[in-house]
Amino acid sequence: MALQLTPMSGITAFQDRMGMSFPDLVDSGRLVQGYDVSGPLSQTVAAAIDRDLHDLEWRACFHHALRRDRRLQRGLFEPSHSLRIGDSLVPGPAALLRLMDDSFRQQAYALDQVRALSKKSLILEEGYHYEYGLALVKTSASLVYTQTLALANQLQPVTDSPAHFSLYAQSCVRENWPKTNLLVIRVGY
Repeated sequence: MALQLTPMSGITAFQDRMGMSFPDLVDSGRLVQGYDVSGPLSQTVAAAIDRDLHDLEWRACFHHALRRDRRLQRGLFEPSHSLRIGDSLVPGPAALLRLMDDSFRQQAYALDQVRALSKKSLILEEGYHYEYGLALVKTSASLVYTQTLALANQLQPVTDSPAHFSLYAQSCVRENWPKTNLLVIRVGY
């Protein structure tokens, strides 16, 4: 997934495909991946992202996963490396610890706010708000595209990430989407 946030900024997804752990499901055709979801966000996708960002239950679930799920942390921030936060280079563990602060869960976020932050030079505190907001947008976009592709291709959404499973389930409840999400447990992760 490579999404265009603004005409001059974009994001790419972490390269951790489920099929890498379940090649037998890919080979049998039971797991389909590799759909192109690159480019600018459509108005429909942008509106769905904003609904996730405004949903207090979804946000609480996201923040809980950010605090507890190392896989989610690694996929969003790669905390083993230093991170550029605003105009500062911050050790990964220190940046992640700051982003886990409950004040970020309580802060209102919207897609346009994250887009605006992406267009300017940021001081450290603004940088943290941008990184947290961007993590929300990336996570939500992946779930919205999952639903879009599942409906268009008559597929059952499947994940091996408990965090994404819970977030998707919350979106399904709020959006009145079919609740066909399936969690496949990855062994030895």
